[in-house]
Amino acid sequence: MPETTLFISDLHLCGARPAITGLFLDFLRRRARAAQALYILGDLFEYWIGDEAVEQEEFRPVVHGLRELTAGGTPVFVMHGNRDFLMAHDFERATGARLLRDPTRLDLHGTTTLLMHGDSLCTDDTEYMAFRTQVRNPAWQKEFLAKPVAERERIVRDFREISKNSTASKKPEIMDVNQQAVESVMREHGVLRLIHGHTHRPKEHVFTLDGQSARRMVLGDWYEQGSVLSVDARGWTLEGLPLGSNNVGRVSADV
Repeated sequence: MPETTLFISDLHLCGARPAITGLFLDFLRRRARAAQALYILGDLFEYWIGDEAVEQEEFRPVVHGLRELTAGGTPVFVMHGNRDFLMAHDFERATGARLLRDPTRLDLHGTTTLLMHGDSLCTDDTEYMAFRTQVRNPAWQKEFLAKPVAERERIVRDFREISKNSTASKKPEIMDVNQQAVESVMREHGVLRLIHGHTHRPKEHVFTLDGQSARRMVLGDWYEQGSVLSVDARGWTLEGLPLGSNNVGRVSADV
């Protein structure tokens, strides 16, 4: 059996969706344990107010599940998403996972592949891109993290509500990636393969880039079921992970 690398994104884990959290924990215990490595390309969590969150009850099972996986010898790499971009050193220490730059080049079973969350490619959504620039600014992050936890939680709730209302009023194509942005970043990094999440539109896109065949794989979200991209020397397979009966939904703080 060839060595397999797994990719997931957009889980949006939180206390309000215990069944999906349970599915993820089961995935860590079973499928991920046999992998060469696990890559989480953004939005592991629905929100992240700062690394104090590693001790919050709703996230503690996930932190412990990741720690068990990495302690067992499976490397885990996590990229910031647009919901959890404040994960930092305490998250790494608590989970044993390693935070990745966005974008990151990876030699994936002999093929150089670019990994991204994907939100930076949605250049047609100018409102979101302006917000992204604001919250990724180190000065803004320093000021935000200096606020009390309760105030940060209130601000995050407000952001989520604004985002929900804004998304409902936008045309779907505006919130998708811009093809020119895709081609530009792939040229910049000298790759013909790209894997990303964010748009919640799982699909493989094949196109021509400077006379060569290029591929872009979009990962699925974990709202109604799980979604995982499995890559080995033979190729890649995108599959769904249905909610099952293996204690899915049971989330314990002592996991």
